[in-house]
Amino acid sequence: MKFSKYYLAAFVSFVIWGFFSLALKPLKAYPSLDILFYRVFLCAVIMLVISLFARTKVLKENIRTFRAMPASQRTRVALLTLSGGILLTANWFFFIYVMNHISVKAASFAYLVCPIMTTVIAYFVLSEKLSKWQWTAVLMSVLSCLLLSFNNLADIAYSLIVAASYALYLVSQRKNFGFDKFLILTVQILFSALILLPFYPKYSAAIPVEFSFYAMIFLIAVLFTIIPLFMNLYALQRVTSSTMGILLYINPLMNFIIALTYFHEPINAIQITAYSLILLSIVVFNERFIFGRSRTAIG
Repeated sequence: MKFSKYYLAAFVSFVIWGFFSLALKPLKAYPSLDILFYRVFLCAVIMLVISLFARTKVLKENIRTFRAMPASQRTRVALLTLSGGILLTANWFFFIYVMNHISVKAASFAYLVCPIMTTVIAYFVLSEKLSKWQWTAVLMSVLSCLLLSFNNLADIAYSLIVAASYALYLVSQRKNFGFDKFLILTVQILFSALILLPFYPKYSAAIPVEFSFYAMIFLIAVLFTIIPLFMNLYALQRVTSSTMGILLYINPLMNFIIALTYFHEPINAIQITAYSLILLSIVVFNERFIFGRSRTAIG
């Protein structure tokens, strides 16, 4: 089986996010907004420094490209990029809140719903075509989510908000092309920081003094934010939004395993059945790629 570098980038990004709970749970004592503030602000500083001093040539080339575009195209690129920053901000806050104040499994459920949302939105908005096998995988995913929703109705509202924000981000950024992906991500995170900055003085708690807090925030900023998000945007150049959505299942599957084996959250037969269906749906959706059958496009 020959891996496309774009497909591999998508796969690795979701594997990385699968371990996110290990970095986030140690910060449970801190308010969700504080974690979000410091995560975004640190990401913005790191990426701005890299763009200004390590990637100056790329920055100048992209500025020239942007200025050479017709006004309507510049507006479209600006709206897609900035709306992506808003969606990322919303997704991060609700995910952190659900992970630390509801449960790891509730956060996982959000990313079980997200692939279905992404696939359906991409089908209607981007006209991405799905094979019969892929529609079968989507139906299996729906069934697994219905199974997991039993006795967990209180978590669904949070999960849907988290899922919708990232599904819309993936679909919107599939249409945002023509510029360096790291630079697009830099602008989005800077915009996210500007959105959050006015709220920081009023809604932040006392400035943390523990070194462990800043060490974990740095780890979250670099390993669990900048690297996988860049991989996502890079992969979206060739991998369809629907395929990205299904690969998202890697994240909750790993969260579920960690919740079970590391955090020792309870499990029942319905959950085992549902997650087994999810694993099978990933294989079914990607059967053409996994088994090496001929295809005209990835996903």
